[in-house]
Amino acid sequence: MKITSIRSTGLFGETPKGGWSNEIKPNDSVHALIAVHTDEGVVGLGSVFTDARLVKAALEVLEPLYLGENALEPMRVSEKLHQNTFWMGMGGTLTHAISGIDIALWDILGKVTGQPVGRLLGGTYRTKVKPYASILMEMPDLMRERTAEFRAAGFKAIKIGWGPMGRRDSYKLDEEIVRAAREGAGEDCLLMVDPGASDAFWPNGLRWALRTAEMVKDYDVYWFEEALRPEAIDDFVVLRAQSPVPIATGECLTRRKTYLPWFVRGALDIVQPDVTKVGGISEQIRIAQMAAEFGVRYIGHGWNTAVGFAADLQLAAAIPSAELVEYIGGSPYLDDIKLGGWTLDSEGHVEIPQLPGLGIELDIDQLARFTPDARHLLVA
Repeated sequence: MKITSIRSTGLFGETPKGGWSNEIKPNDSVHALIAVHTDEGVVGLGSVFTDARLVKAALEVLEPLYLGENALEPMRVSEKLHQNTFWMGMGGTLTHAISGIDIALWDILGKVTGQPVGRLLGGTYRTKVKPYASILMEMPDLMRERTAEFRAAGFKAIKIGWGPMGRRDSYKLDEEIVRAAREGAGEDCLLMVDPGASDAFWPNGLRWALRTAEMVKDYDVYWFEEALRPEAIDDFVVLRAQSPVPIATGECLTRRKTYLPWFVRGALDIVQPDVTKVGGISEQIRIAQMAAEFGVRYIGHGWNTAVGFAADLQLAAAIPSAELVEYIGGSPYLDDIKLGGWTLDSEGHVEIPQLPGLGIELDIDQLARFTPDARHLLVA
């Protein structure tokens, strides 16, 4: 089965805010979908967390390497793309685009073999998993309302991220935000805190992170995420050694080799690679396996689309420590474009699709709300 073309399209119109200092606008492109087409008519879906214009350019660069390739060999084909483009820069646009291609190739392999991707990765440890609602930080009164809203919707785990925390030079405000989040979520809800130190011109350093880690402990925070700039490995080593709560990071890293020093030096408790950026499912599963050898838990980063979420679910099926998956709260790119949507059960879990491949089908009519290329993306 040969690759005949790879198409991409961006999602526009209802792009959710990210809490970034240079805030995302509804028509900004931060998510792209990829479709790998084959000579036997099987189409695989992938998702990329980056600007669609960059994905389109990357596909043009990569085209001589993937045209005519065997669509049933995702690991080999993806590695070929990585190995033959190292000189153009490792970890940026090309790596992100290859992530989407890789996800789509796993989708194809699953469809052809009649198996869900999770089983193809070596076996499934679970058939359902708890999603945590990933929502923006707000000022205290609204923060309380927002966490209460998602708790009432059935989520039993919530992460608050980005927004005002750490950006107003006020420890008092930081604590008021976390306290309000806990009050809204209730005592029986997992609560995670992500100040988002990978934002532009993050103003704080190790002392702030250490002090804040002590504060969030008082509110039974499950993990403290991205409390330092993503390249500050030395500070992460100190923070992890002294923090009373688990330290999580890793969404800004790409490819498995870059994670090794973080594991060797004991810089984190929970690793969070993003399957739509890191190199795809082929990279993500190997990072998770490597993390396990160092006693580090894997819980993937997943601020993405329904296709990316489907990939996260298949990985959660195949990785023993993946007890949670990230679910961006209130994004139509996640909630609306999948036929049938997503449903929480009474325990706050979502079923992992058991159909072949990623196990989902896109709703073309809903997808057309966000891109004029919906039919071209999917139809031969």
